[in-house]
Amino acid sequence: MGILDFLSKQFVDVIDWVEEPGQMGWRVPLADREIQNGAQLTVREGQIAVFFNEGRIADMFGPGLYTLDTSTLPLLTAIMNWDKGFKSPFKSDVYFFSEKEQIGLKWGTVQPVTLRDPELGPLRVRAFGSYSFRVKEVAPFASRIMCTLAQVKVADIEPQLRAAIQTALATGVAGGGTAFLDLAASQTALSEALKAAVAPAFAQWGLSVESFFVESLSLPEEVQKHLDKASSMRVLGDLDRYAKFQAAEAIETAAAQSGGVAGIGAGAAAGLAIGQAMTGALGGAASAPTAPAATEDPFALIEKLHKLLDMGALTQAEFDTKKAELLGRIR
Repeated sequence: MGILDFLSKQFVDVIDWVEEPGQMGWRVPLADREIQNGAQLTVREGQIAVFFNEGRIADMFGPGLYTLDTSTLPLLTAIMNWDKGFKSPFKSDVYFFSEKEQIGLKWGTVQPVTLRDPELGPLRVRAFGSYSFRVKEVAPFASRIMCTLAQVKVADIEPQLRAAIQTALATGVAGGGTAFLDLAASQTALSEALKAAVAPAFAQWGLSVESFFVESLSLPEEVQKHLDKASSMRVLGDLDRYAKFQAAEAIETAAAQSGGVAGIGAGAAAGLAIGQAMTGALGGAASAPTAPAATEDPFALIEKLHKLLDMGALTQAEFDTKKAELLGRIR
């Protein structure tokens, strides 16, 4: 050791920490752990300074300016059996911890969580959101996370925190028995429930969950399409209205194609076939064929057929054949 190194380590007289974004804990790099008796300790707002002796917490300091001597370090003085007139440097490990709230952190399900929905059956649900936390209890954080590390950043423990959130989501949501649609409709209540479920896991590391938000709750794409179709059917109400809707869409699609109005007849026929097939699936009276032409005025039907002829949906031969059939019904 050179003379300059010896002198520099004997005059450690200012101890403070200007933390960087994401830093949660920092060990003061003291040469041989020696601190000058009478040194100045500065602890800024949102920080805690902790003096350790042989791995155990001795004295803790909140925000303020301190002169380090036997009176301001009572526990360390008692442990080391210092004399009240002791003037030479003393040894101790000094750590700073940030109590600042760490905000803007994201969480999400790595794999979908299986939810037993009382209405829809088993569902695979994905969820995403954000959260914030801070160091609340220094002792468990120092013993379980910091240990002898030179520093600890949010990025160092974030994977562990996300794993705890994933577990809480699986047990709190999947085992809750609440329908998916009810969960999605009340994300505020779900956020509060998950925050309460996550809190014990964070507490074991000396951390507290300050905020927790569920921003997205979703189903696999194929399941979502099935729900959309089911919703459409409920809105339409009955098969007759659905068949008319399908026929109207078929006519509109055919009219927009290169065949123009000539393709309307095929589109209308396709829509009618869909409607008949769905009606027949009901069985019983609903499957009995109906003959609206038998009860409707033949002259009115001929007029409708003539409009289809003008539109190009029917050929002249088809119109003449149907017209002859309808006139034959007149007694």
